[in-house]
Amino acid sequence: MNLFVRKISLALLVGLPIMAIGQIETRKITFPAGKTSTTINSSVKGDQTIDYKVYAKQGQVLKVKMKSNINANYFNVLAPGSTGEAIYAGETEGTNSFGGTLGVSGEYTIRVYLMRSAARNNTKATFTLTVSVTGGSNGSVQGDALVPGTPYHATGKVRSSMGNEPKGSVMSDFGVIRSSSSKAEVHVTYPNAMKRVLIFNNGEWTAPEAKSIKFTRSSGEWIITVNDYEHYIIPDEVITGG
Repeated sequence: MNLFVRKISLALLVGLPIMAIGQIETRKITFPAGKTSTTINSSVKGDQTIDYKVYAKQGQVLKVKMKSNINANYFNVLAPGSTGEAIYAGETEGTNSFGGTLGVSGEYTIRVYLMRSAARNNTKATFTLTVSVTGGSNGSVQGDALVPGTPYHATGKVRSSMGNEPKGSVMSDFGVIRSSSSKAEVHVTYPNAMKRVLIFNNGEWTAPEAKSIKFTRSSGEWIITVNDYEHYIIPDEVITGG
């Protein structure tokens, strides 16, 4: 029995631990450009609960480890669409370490909390959470299906502009071809039918036949300027599929 299935079975058999859930705060996990893991330093107090959301695909491996300054601080892992059922319950397992091959694509929840006894005393815990999503040889993205009738793994709109137009004021069509978790080719079609290919490779952007390209990353988006005239804003999700 693989690890993922074993953890689902165990969680269903033993049920959920006795935990205190107050108002749940949701935070989205994004990985630095070209990386497949990230480390979060934070804290919870009393009945505070934090849900960390991370997107992963079928066949990829999700790993989560947490270190805390107290023993009553745990995390659970919930599959996409879960109404509370955990595929991993830290307190039940007696550890703060999860790893498994994922059976479905979607947004997974890593729920960090204090056990009820600690929550009643308004205890504060300081923790470090390390999350990674990997899969396939050389980090290739598994289960990334093509949009029917296209060569693209995703299509949609991105913000763009030309010349003196306000940056990002025009919505352009895009299609993306993902070759791995850190490599992608984004095809952008401006409303005037001008087309631009932008290639992402391990945190660097290039554009075939362009004389110059500049790029910066801020708040989960790449701001790319080509030939000091074309401007494109590409969210991380376009590249990673998150």
